[in-house]
Amino acid sequence: MTPTATTPAATGTASAVPLPTGPAPAPNPASARPRSIPTWVWALPPVVALALAFLYPLALVVQQSFTPEEGGASLGPYAEVFASAVFRDALATTVWLAVGSTVGCLVLGFVLALVIAFVPFSGGRAVARFVDVFLSFPSFLITLALLFIYGSVGMANGLWTDVTGAADGPFRFLTTPWGVLLAEITYFTPFVMRPLLAAFSQLDTGQLEVASSLGAGPVRIIRQVILPEALPALAAGGSLVLVMCLNEFGIVLFTGAKDVTTLPMLVYSKAILESDYAAACVVAVVNIAVSVGLYSLYRVVSRRAGA
Repeated sequence: MTPTATTPAATGTASAVPLPTGPAPAPNPASARPRSIPTWVWALPPVVALALAFLYPLALVVQQSFTPEEGGASLGPYAEVFASAVFRDALATTVWLAVGSTVGCLVLGFVLALVIAFVPFSGGRAVARFVDVFLSFPSFLITLALLFIYGSVGMANGLWTDVTGAADGPFRFLTTPWGVLLAEITYFTPFVMRPLLAAFSQLDTGQLEVASSLGAGPVRIIRQVILPEALPALAAGGSLVLVMCLNEFGIVLFTGAKDVTTLPMLVYSKAILESDYAAACVVAVVNIAVSVGLYSLYRVVSRRAGA
């Protein structure tokens, strides 16, 4: 017998409505599951933005480097630039300044980070916070401060002339490659200290106590306990400093070192002063290749060192 249900009718009487029998229909899983968006759709906006902001201008620079003023694609600009003694000197100066600054930043940054992290003194936390603030300073500001101290009319030379009565002071190294090296080490050292301080904050102090209780001295503790833990941070900070030093322009410009020509300075000279855009693009392409090459070499060496 088929079961029925009664529903009130418009007149108030009840009418019998047959109820369905049998199992209820199963929902369609294809219609219930939301349609997932393909992964490439999410990757498309950042790829397009990267292409428009970086890859397209870079392609234009590379194209211009093969286009001399006469027109038509040619390797003439590369041959002319590579044959120039000015370019070879700028390349050598750029590489040794970048490598020297990176080594100086690694050594000085490691020592300063050790002092801040493990030597108790009043104001240590404030110094650590100042390192974070220092990272936001523009490079020319640090160079300007060094000019106030060691410039030809700076405080150091003024103090020397006041004491000795000489006409000029002895501090004139800021306009030499050594002055540029000092300015770059001064400015970029906090970029090494920041990851080191973060690594030291996560170091288990129990290891230091155990090593000290076993009779290890401070130098041995640093070499066998702290340094292995600091290698990844040193690799990260050093690679960042190396790339930034290779492309640094403001420090060299503001020191007034006329005899110091780096690749970024040569790009500026060729493009702005000489209006030789093809040669400027050639130097820019070489600068990019040197930056990527040295960075890759640094990462390989640091990875083999266990960083």
